[in-house]
Amino acid sequence: MEITGRVFNIQRFSVHDGPGIRTAVFFAGCNLNCLWCHNPESIAVRQQLKFNAESCISCGKCAVLCESGAHVFTNVGGSAHVFHRDKCVTCLKCAGECYAEALVAVYREMSLDELEKAILTDTEYFKQSGGGVTFSGGEPLIQAEFLRGILKLCKTRGIHTAIDTAGAVDFGSFEKILPYCDLVLYDVKAITADLHVRLTGSANELILENLRRLAGCANATKTQIWVRVPVIPGANVGTDGNFGEMAEIAEFLRGIDIAKCELMPYHRLGESKHASLGLEMSDACAFAAPEKDLMAKIEKIFAGVGKAGKIEIGEIEKDFY
Repeated sequence: MEITGRVFNIQRFSVHDGPGIRTAVFFAGCNLNCLWCHNPESIAVRQQLKFNAESCISCGKCAVLCESGAHVFTNVGGSAHVFHRDKCVTCLKCAGECYAEALVAVYREMSLDELEKAILTDTEYFKQSGGGVTFSGGEPLIQAEFLRGILKLCKTRGIHTAIDTAGAVDFGSFEKILPYCDLVLYDVKAITADLHVRLTGSANELILENLRRLAGCANATKTQIWVRVPVIPGANVGTDGNFGEMAEIAEFLRGIDIAKCELMPYHRLGESKHASLGLEMSDACAFAAPEKDLMAKIEKIFAGVGKAGKIEIGEIEKDFY
């Protein structure tokens, strides 16, 4: 039986997900539920339908196709489209006929062959820039067998490979992919256990232990580790002048053999996605982006972390999907 994977986006010409110009492949499904998630469509394993009301041209075709009555146009001319998500059975007939892309399936099932072909179209950019492909999500290691298969195909083509992970998986999943992975981008969100549960819905003992184990065996597989720390005032950074979890994270990372550390300032560019999925963002989720002076102070806290010794501030990348 052919192995397939759930892919919700392929973003080309990415320059924020590893060295050089990269193709970022986003897998659907995540076992964390971070309050600030800028890809909320990536969390659920089941298929979902996104409704972008501003893209709707009120053609009315979805209402004709929908047998469950989920799409209703309130005016005679079909000028006001109301999507009753509770009636939707996710048959995706409407998405298949929506040329305006107001109705879009979150992910599609792809074979290894299909995904490899999509990646190979960018090989010239990889060669010229020292780039490659990065598999992100969601959590790509939830689909460890599919991830292993595509990583292996990329390595046979001489393509630099990276994964972006939160690390909340059995370590056996890492063991499957490490021989074919050049770089691991590893998220560390908090050290304090109860805070991590409150922010992500999951404990962090496994995440921290996996990072220790990963650093211990990475030299054997020649896999680099870059740790990424999100900086989110109101979540893992205080809003009253204190630095929250930053000192604890920096201290933890000083005891681990990693290549580099990146500080990732929170941005609000993904909040509109919640509306397209019928999700509401509570006031507790509406965090503020950190000011530049705060980032500069936190950068000093992390001084000396990693072999490179210099902490990098991640760029705010726009969502193109």
